[in-house]
Amino acid sequence: MSITTLQRPAEAKFAAPNFLPTAYFRNQFVPFDQAQISIATHALHYGTAVLGGIRGFIIDGEALIFRLEAHCQRLSNSAKFMGYHLSRDALQATLIEFVQRNQPATAFYLRPLIYTSGLGVAPRFHQVEKDLLIYGVPMGDYLARNGVRCRISSWARQEDRSQPLRGKTTAAYIASALAKTEAVESGFDEAILMNSQGKVSEASAMNLFLVRNGQLITPSFDQDILEGITRDSILTIAENLDIPVIERPVDKSELFIADEIFLSGTAAQITPVLSIENYDLPSMQPITHQLRESLQSIMLGKEPHYNSWLTRVNV
Repeated sequence: MSITTLQRPAEAKFAAPNFLPTAYFRNQFVPFDQAQISIATHALHYGTAVLGGIRGFIIDGEALIFRLEAHCQRLSNSAKFMGYHLSRDALQATLIEFVQRNQPATAFYLRPLIYTSGLGVAPRFHQVEKDLLIYGVPMGDYLARNGVRCRISSWARQEDRSQPLRGKTTAAYIASALAKTEAVESGFDEAILMNSQGKVSEASAMNLFLVRNGQLITPSFDQDILEGITRDSILTIAENLDIPVIERPVDKSELFIADEIFLSGTAAQITPVLSIENYDLPSMQPITHQLRESLQSIMLGKEPHYNSWLTRVNV
């Protein structure tokens, strides 16, 4: 007897995000609901895509987009791993027009995606169509502002020799998803992944910083981390605030005796870590607080010294 109806496991119902009304799809701006892909889309089956994530804030009728040029350059670089060449300037111009057309009224998050849009069953980057799409969502705080509790994940961060971790590839996020779910379902908020050498790499989708003896320490690029733009911003801010910075390999044991730990990313900005496993961190985290206040002030256009990091768009 053939099975004509596949019974799906019962799942909780989740509300969809409130997307911005206009999307960019197939080289044109269309209503979000009309931006549809086929079930046979190559990227859907093989994770053959690269993505970006960009923050914007609305201040006095202007959208302030944080480090748009750097985000577009990283996305352009990431696309090269797919054999796809899309210039930084073209991406930037399209994203600016996207914001102008959507006229967001509150803080927002942009998601550009370069993906293999062709229909096929062979994993490859040659001889397959590629495309750019963009959508956006209003976004406030991504993680709890007071901080998160983390566990060490049983999943390891991938190695650069297995996939290009300097590119923001969608396929890399399978480990992030596994680690995040494992953390939440075991009573924590976030996961920290080790690399193949047993050193600290990053959180599920964020870079990691710790403070010891007044020094700001973060895993270096050779630890299989993503080259985070918020991470880069924090390093620059710390230098300007005369906070000593060290980029180097970090041992797991250092997390348990750190004076402060925080996570950084476009969505998370700077999020304090309250505990690692069953080890509580000090409640006072002055350097984390100083850096977070400075970063937020910059993003809101209150620090003229960093005006070059903001793209202003009338909305």
